[in-house]
Amino acid sequence: MTRRLGSGALVIATHNPGKLKEIAALLEPYGVKCISAGSLGLPEPAETGTTFAQNALLKARAAAEASGLAALADDSGLSVAALDGRPGVYTADWAERQWFEGPPGRDWYMAMGKVEGMLAEKGANVDRAAAFHCVLALAWPDGEHAIYEGRCDGSLTWPPRGTMGFGYDPVFVPVGSTLTFAEISPEQKHAISHRADAFARLVAEQFG
Repeated sequence: MTRRLGSGALVIATHNPGKLKEIAALLEPYGVKCISAGSLGLPEPAETGTTFAQNALLKARAAAEASGLAALADDSGLSVAALDGRPGVYTADWAERQWFEGPPGRDWYMAMGKVEGMLAEKGANVDRAAAFHCVLALAWPDGEHAIYEGRCDGSLTWPPRGTMGFGYDPVFVPVGSTLTFAEISPEQKHAISHRADAFARLVAEQFG
């Protein structure tokens, strides 16, 4: 049987306020107090894995060892069918500005434009199917861990639409909807997103 998390403090291995807010909202009903790795001053480890699971576990273990608390990390990304699954684990890297593109940081509009440009090169009839993936890694300071995987299928649209969400949300339309992730409320997104799918698996095992 997988080790139970229980209620109490949990370090969320992220420095992204948007991601922390989403995860905290999903865990709030179970009495879990979420603390970000950023607020604890923990460094962000290099994501050297070649899969979402490897990167998520790497981040969770680093946060658990540094804080002495259980830690949860996710590695998520966008895979585009016509681009052979790219950007995949390099989803965030595609948003990193180069020295000639402006100040250091992530430019998500630039990243969305890069994906769209690559699709446009393939012609008007290109397959625009895409999927968001999320892998959650739960780790304890003693090294024990658990992995949960989630997915949300959809298609890409252009130009970007909506002001909610983050990352590639403004160009992703989930299956069964005509609205992008950035056009629906956080509550609606939480119900159908890749992260929600992964969390449903975590909750079933940890709190079921």
